[in-house]
Amino acid sequence: MTTNDSTPQNQTTVPQRIVDLLEAEGIRTIFGIPDPLIQHLHRYAKDKGFEVVAPHHESAGAFMADAMSRMTGRPAVVCGNEGPGVANLLPAAVCASKENIPVIFIGGQRARRYDSRVRRSQFQYTHQPEFFRPAMKYVGIIEFPEQVDDVMHEAFRHATSGTPGPVYVELPEDHALVSMPFPPAPEPAHYRVVHQPASTEAVEAAADLLVGAECPIMLIGTAVHTSRGHDVVAALARRLKCPVLPTYGGRGALPETDPQVLVYSSPPANAAIAAADVVLAVGTSVGETVQYGSDHHWAQGNTRRKWIYIERDINNVGVNRPVNVALVGDLRDVVPQLDAALAQRPARRELPQLTAWRAELDELRRALFEAAPDTYPIHPGRMIRDATRVLPDDTVIVRDGGCTSLWELAYHEMRSRDYLWTSKFGHLGAGLPYAIGAQLAVGNSRRVCLITGDSAFQFHISELETAVRKQLPIVCIVNYDAAWGMERPGFHMAFGADRDVEARWGEVRFDKIAEGYGAYGQYVDRTEDVAPAVQRAFDSGRTAVVQVAVDPEVNAFEAPNWAEFATWYGHSLY
Repeated sequence: MTTNDSTPQNQTTVPQRIVDLLEAEGIRTIFGIPDPLIQHLHRYAKDKGFEVVAPHHESAGAFMADAMSRMTGRPAVVCGNEGPGVANLLPAAVCASKENIPVIFIGGQRARRYDSRVRRSQFQYTHQPEFFRPAMKYVGIIEFPEQVDDVMHEAFRHATSGTPGPVYVELPEDHALVSMPFPPAPEPAHYRVVHQPASTEAVEAAADLLVGAECPIMLIGTAVHTSRGHDVVAALARRLKCPVLPTYGGRGALPETDPQVLVYSSPPANAAIAAADVVLAVGTSVGETVQYGSDHHWAQGNTRRKWIYIERDINNVGVNRPVNVALVGDLRDVVPQLDAALAQRPARRELPQLTAWRAELDELRRALFEAAPDTYPIHPGRMIRDATRVLPDDTVIVRDGGCTSLWELAYHEMRSRDYLWTSKFGHLGAGLPYAIGAQLAVGNSRRVCLITGDSAFQFHISELETAVRKQLPIVCIVNYDAAWGMERPGFHMAFGADRDVEARWGEVRFDKIAEGYGAYGQYVDRTEDVAPAVQRAFDSGRTAVVQVAVDPEVNAFEAPNWAEFATWYGHSLY
């Protein structure tokens, strides 16, 4: 007697076993183009009720998996077929490495005997692991069918331990149809650490330091998003009653309408940093974009402030800056520990300065938003303001682009707690795939909006068809200046006005392209039409593109926060 796929009863093929192991990890979605070797894995996943998503480019599929991981707090999976399919995964693999996202890359490969052959010009074959090793936390090859559990379990151990990150598993075609008996797939806790609390002594020391502080602040980063630690971090913030400063990657971890949030690099945030005597760093590497917590804003005021650092990887402690108390563990475990320890101590009083700092921030933003002019062509800051004010409060925001990102950072007040972008690597083109992965993760419970530059949007514009095919109601707002906007100032500063090379391009109607893919498209070139167009796009309930033609000179040469952006590199850009 056999099963429907001709596998003997009580026998499981290697691709089937891989799917069973993924299911044990809580994974129910697989991304990848269904090329011949990967077809077996896709077929079995689909039969088990998985969502199988085929992108139009493997790199886009990997970015979708990246976003899925960010939105679920679990590893996600993308597959590539032997040779060129696996090669197409590399850009997203490097990005996942820099962004610390636990994506499982599964690469198909020709038979193992090809590794030792000395003949040249083998079709669709190259030694794939050597290209992935520099970016991966682990590279494993399923040499024999009975090794599938060992290799997959090791992959998940590395992806989820210490600093999270991507791993690569290679599946040679020798094993595609090999079947053998396997025991039931074990739960993750049986083969890897799933909880990592900090030591009691460190938690007590941190609690004492915070209770005794006159002006503590919380610096919260990207890992609050990627670990799905929003609720526990919000609870701790309420306990401390202190200013909360999200890093650029941590924006939205608490909504920016929250009375405790001060936007990083704003004058009131800088005042809070200057006054702070204790900094609690949660989910952040305290990296270059916040000047390693030592220079720029941090060099002002109380420079003897103490630091409490929550960090999963013991090897990262004290690297970017000295710390006074290190809480080594997963923030999902450590933050509740610290909250519980503080609950046993005298309650902190409201920080008197916080109300004034928050009022100052509100006034600064109000003045900025109100000053955004109604011009023709459209002022990009006004476009961001008007487009985002009609978004539902719980909208998942994805951002992509250069100057567009600077305008969005300045003119969008985040009311949601989910905000996806490549904050550590600055990788253009991930936006649309991220939006697809995010919408797949939240299903029908929430909406997803991509705010992107036109150049970035074209990297993976073919994935509009993927969104349409999967019936995903993503709204894409395209800041359109027909140029590589961020590159133009560089040419101007180096060579003079109008000396740019290949930085501008011709007219493209993204709304028409969207319609060609079966999506909803609109073109806007008047300020008063921006908000109604975005509202109609959301109301359509379909994949939608709203193309907004903005002033290309203002977009490129008046983008806000250029001076702050320059400090991310540790020195002047020019």
